[in-house]
Amino acid sequence: MRLAAAIFGATLIFTQGIPLRAQRAGSTVSIIPRPASLVPRAGRFTLTPRTVIWVDRGTATLGRQLAGYLDPATGFDLTVRTAGTPAGNRIVLRLDPALARLGDEGYLLDVRPGVVSIRAPKAAGVFYGMQSLRQLLPVEIFREAHVTGVNWTAPALRIEDSPRFAWRGMHLDVARHFMPKEFVKKFIDLLALHKMNIFHWHLTEDQGWRIAINKYPRLTQVGAWRKETVVGPNVRDSSQRVFDGKRHGGFYTQDDVREIVAYAKARFVNVVPEIEMPGHAQAAISAYPELGNTGTQIGVRTFWGVSEHILNPENKTVAFMQGVLGEVLTLFPSRFIHIGGDEAVKTQWKSSPRAQERIRELGLKDEHELQSWFIRQIDTYLTQQGRRLIGWDEILEGGLAPNATVMSWRGIEGGLAAARAGHDVVMAPNTAVYFDYYQSLDKATEPLAIGGFIPLDSVYAYEPVPAELEPQFVKHILGAQGQLWTEYMPNGKHVEYMAFPRVSALAEVLWTAKNARDFGEFRARLETHLRRLDVLDVNYRPVRP
Repeated sequence: MRLAAAIFGATLIFTQGIPLRAQRAGSTVSIIPRPASLVPRAGRFTLTPRTVIWVDRGTATLGRQLAGYLDPATGFDLTVRTAGTPAGNRIVLRLDPALARLGDEGYLLDVRPGVVSIRAPKAAGVFYGMQSLRQLLPVEIFREAHVTGVNWTAPALRIEDSPRFAWRGMHLDVARHFMPKEFVKKFIDLLALHKMNIFHWHLTEDQGWRIAINKYPRLTQVGAWRKETVVGPNVRDSSQRVFDGKRHGGFYTQDDVREIVAYAKARFVNVVPEIEMPGHAQAAISAYPELGNTGTQIGVRTFWGVSEHILNPENKTVAFMQGVLGEVLTLFPSRFIHIGGDEAVKTQWKSSPRAQERIRELGLKDEHELQSWFIRQIDTYLTQQGRRLIGWDEILEGGLAPNATVMSWRGIEGGLAAARAGHDVVMAPNTAVYFDYYQSLDKATEPLAIGGFIPLDSVYAYEPVPAELEPQFVKHILGAQGQLWTEYMPNGKHVEYMAFPRVSALAEVLWTAKNARDFGEFRARLETHLRRLDVLDVNYRPVRP
């Protein structure tokens, strides 16, 4: 356990964007992300061993989930009831079609002495209301063991809330450094607490293949393991590289994947898998050399940077990747399937007689159009399976596949181009939401990172809809997400340090209306929120004045 590093003054409560100062620290409201509307009332609700959770058919599972959230710290084995008329000290969870104005993820939370009511048009909204309720209770509610001497009370109030964006995501690269299943689940829990609904799972890379594919077992038998890993900053001069001499790897079985996807679904988090192609494929080529362009056996990449090894453009290679995706689709119900498409170095295609012959056979202009052809084959396949392709903004080069969604990472230009062309966009610019970048300009006091500088206030100031985008195209901005590339994050604790509290800031950017955000007021609420993260054993970076 650690102490929060900074104190920011009294927390505020608010209604319709107008802050109201709380009377005492013990009665403050510190919900992150900030609700759309919060109206305080007199009194408090007290949770007791006799509190009953009343549910309907659509919220029965959520009622049991809420009881599970509240039980460990309080020691209260709360009754969950469906039949009968709610009475006594109670928490009521209801689906209410009359609240359709709040959308699929909105909710209404009403807290009064003796009664808590959470109503929403869809189950996701009830779940998010539950997250707000948890944040109204003392921070000790997040303990996994009985805590004594705590009054389990929440301030009386009324919250009406709904998100600004439909895509509120975080990316996690488990290929550069493998992350165990237990950490992935913890990460999903933290996303859910912040009302984030997308977990972008980056599963394949030059440095490792992390998902079992039954049809192609060597992808994990060979591709999941590298003989060693470079130490320190990446350098171009190979003679200057130092390695740790330790074998690194790991992968998720298909049962592991099903378990994680189900775990996320229960928390209203959609898992979007990423299978990189045609670049970032050295691990796959090391397992199946016939996928490459040189015909020689190579190893899984042991250092960082962009590999020149790229999938060859043969029909049989496209069929191989479609075979991979066929199994991926049985594991992931996500409508969106990420196929990478970034940093596909064309050097080998330029020097390969067969790749050049393919360009002529297909009537293409150059290697960029060849990549576009490759992506179009995958787009057609995914569309036939009822899914949607999403890729990094390089998929714009050479022509965009008809049904593709673009993830704009090289600034905002790719997002602007795609939206203006009528394609949906997820904003992920490296100038604002790359959480592998440094959090301080004093790099000597920070762990080694890839570079850059994105502090907490910059994340909070980020606006996902570019000012340059014409109003008629704004509808194509689905939302945004943060990125965690793990070249310099060897374990979960390091990931947490780089992620939090920047994830907390991004969650508010994506949930809360632009004109209702205020960084100073956010930092005030963050003081309490960091105490929650302490209880949850999150190794966040301390917030300094």
